[in-house]
Order: sequence, then C-alpha cells, then structure tokens
Amino acid sequence: MQPIIHLENICKSYYLGKNELQVLKGIHLNIKKNEYVALMGPSGSGKSTLMNILGCLDSPTRGRYILNGNDVSRMPDNDLAEVRNKEIGFVFQQFNLLPRLTAAENVALPLIYSGTPKKERKERAMAVLQKVKLDDRSHHKPNELSGGQCQRVAIARALINNPSIILADEPTGNLDSVTSYEIMEILGKIHADGNTVILVTHEEDISHFAHRIIRLKDGLVETDTINTSPTVLRAATA
Repeated sequence: MQPIIHLENICKSYYLGKNELQVLKGIHLNIKKNEYVALMGPSGSGKSTLMNILGCLDSPTRGRYILNGNDVSRMPDNDLAEVRNKEIGFVFQQFNLLPRLTAAENVALPLIYSGTPKKERKERAMAVLQKVKLDDRSHHKPNELSGGQCQRVAIARALINNPSIILADEPTGNLDSVTSYEIMEILGKIHADGNTVILVTHEEDISHFAHRIIRLKDGLVETDTINTSPTVLRAATA
C-alpha cells in the first residue's frame, strides 16, 4: 500500500544574509494511512519546520514530498493552499478561534472558502460538534468556553472537510492534565474512526498515546520506534 506521506531527502534552509542555516538535513519518512504518529524533539531539532512542511504551510528547499499520491514539493502557493484545505485538518496549541464567532461558526469557517451553501455548513458543523460532544455549546463564543472546550471546537473545525490527516501541534500545551487527557481521548477516537493522526508534542506522557514515536535531533530522524503499549483511555474505545 502506498504511504499517505512519503518524504525523500527533505532539506530546509533559511538564509541570514549570505549565511545558510540548514534546519532539516535530509529527512526520509513514510507514514501509512490510519497511523497514529507522535513527532518529538528538543528546541532546534527541526520539529516545527518539519511540521510546517508536512502541513503544506512551507515547502522544502530540496527533496520530494508526496502527499496522498501528489508531489507537493514544488507546488505554487495557490495549489498548495487547495491541497492543504482538502487534505489536512489542523489543531493548534492556541486554538486559533475567531472571538466574535460562535463555536458553530468557527467550525464552519473552512466551508465558506470552499463555497459550501449556508444550510449545509450549519448541518456539517453541528455533526462534527456532536462528535466532540459540544453540540450543546454551539451558540457560545470562545470567551464563554473553557480551554478544553475551545480545543474541542478547534478539533471539530479540523474535521469539517473530512481531511486525510489530522495534524495536531501541541494540542494539550495550554491545558491542565485532566483536560489534556480528555483531548487525547477525542484524538484517539478520531484515529479509531480511520483518520491518520500526527501529533507534535514535547510531552512524553502525551506522546505515548501514539502508536509510533519519531524523534528528531539536529535536523535528522534520530529514532523511529513502534510504541508497543500505547496509552488507551476507556472513552477512546467506547
């Protein structure tokens, strides 16, 4: 089976005047459909840069990135934005919700860009809010919700376009431990429903929810291991 993500000698450099700063130094990686992967690494390891490339937010300086059968390595920005909107659902540490919109309106936002009619937008937003058990808060604005509820809205928004991949960047970074585990339950359920989940985290206990842990160091993959006993919470399998 063709991997959903294929990275071949991915390099990324930034230039400060005439000086080249090489952040990624040749990443080779395959991720299969419906894998649950944690991406880890210390500050300066290249973890954030790799996440931006995986999410089609940036392009590599060299190398090939095949996403779901399409070479996105050299795509122009407009085409990349279209692939990003269709293939990837993002969950960020800061939630990135618009304060003046309700939960349902925040969730439906990506559908506006794809020209989905208003009635369908509302129905689909309510369906994914129900998935994250927040349909009873659909009319509330972000300042009327807890941190955990805001992150659930962000997860619902990530699911709205039925993406191939959920890319979660430090999704529990701003949450207490109880709420963090609630969010990991939801991500576990999303994975169980058939999604590919890539979790970027610096927290060891959070990484153990994933079935595969990839550690970066100095712009290279240091270790790539299967987690033989991933953390499973009862609600994730319910």
